[in-house]
Amino acid sequence: VQLQASGGGWVQAGGSLRLSCVASKSISDFPAMGWYRQAPGGQREWVATRARAGASNVADSVKGRFTISTDNAQNTVSLQMTALQPEDTATYYCTAMARTTNYYGQGTLVTVSS
Repeated sequence: VQLQASGGGWVQAGGSLRLSCVASKSISDFPAMGWYRQAPGGQREWVATRARAGASNVADSVKGRFTISTDNAQNTVSLQMTALQPEDTATYYCTAMARTTNYYGQGTLVTVSS
């Protein structure tokens, strides 16, 4: 599967961005879709997951600010980000979560200035 993410950019603290990711095949083929992020000099960390059955989970660091959604008809997974903070600055990667491995897209950079 190929994953194409978009929607990153520069925003001031307190602002919002919406990331989208289009998959090259049906996202219903995967048990879950999600987002990870990697800050400059940091390790990749999990941000959010949406299961095929519909349940969603987000990391504690973004709870109440980020919302994940999927559109099976469009084969997309989105991440609505609000109340952004400088510590949210990272490259965001969408992922298709198979049983034994995750597939990642190329990433989209989000920069939050204070």
